[in-house]
Amino acid sequence: MARATSKDGDSDGRGWRRELLSMTITLALLLVGRASLADHYRVPTGSMEPSVRAGDRVVVNKAAYGLRLPFTDAWLSDVRTPQRGDVVVVTSPEDGRVLLKRVVAVGGDCVTVRTGQITLNDERVPITTIAAPGQPAEALVRYSYETLDAGMHALKVGSGGPDFGPVTVPAGQLLLMGDNRGNSHDSRSFGFVRKEALLGRAVGVYVRGGRWRWIAL
Repeated sequence: MARATSKDGDSDGRGWRRELLSMTITLALLLVGRASLADHYRVPTGSMEPSVRAGDRVVVNKAAYGLRLPFTDAWLSDVRTPQRGDVVVVTSPEDGRVLLKRVVAVGGDCVTVRTGQITLNDERVPITTIAAPGQPAEALVRYSYETLDAGMHALKVGSGGPDFGPVTVPAGQLLLMGDNRGNSHDSRSFGFVRKEALLGRAVGVYVRGGRWRWIAL
């Protein structure tokens, strides 16, 4: 009888250890996945309005431009160049803060910004302005949309913010700006950003105003 009890005890011990090992592996995979593949981010400011609002939570594809060694800044592959128009999460070259901005120019582009409007390689980036839905054509409330390679996105030009350029973006670097052009601290102030500083591409808003929803970026 004592021998049978001992075997049962050994079996229970092995089962507990297997369960602990399984939980540990699962947790490790989740942590590695969050570090290398996907993450979420809470937006602290309104510099990307109207596309992304302060307080929004966004999903970030951390593998969009390559893979990093988990929990480090080391890249396991060459860093792919984002499309103009991508919304990216990046480390600020000023103070290391995490920023959410839009890529408006890449290495080799000649870029000029005047009153918030962009000229790339001697061509003005199109901006379309339409009346807000449900408003007459002469309404004062209007929406602006800018078209870059990744597609059309909403824009809040306002005063336009500081002018910039003309200047050519160095190879391997990016010019980043906020969609809220008159109220965005971006590359017009802190300069170009290296591709290696990218933390991923923001693919969509999943919480706005405390409610679950999905808004693709």
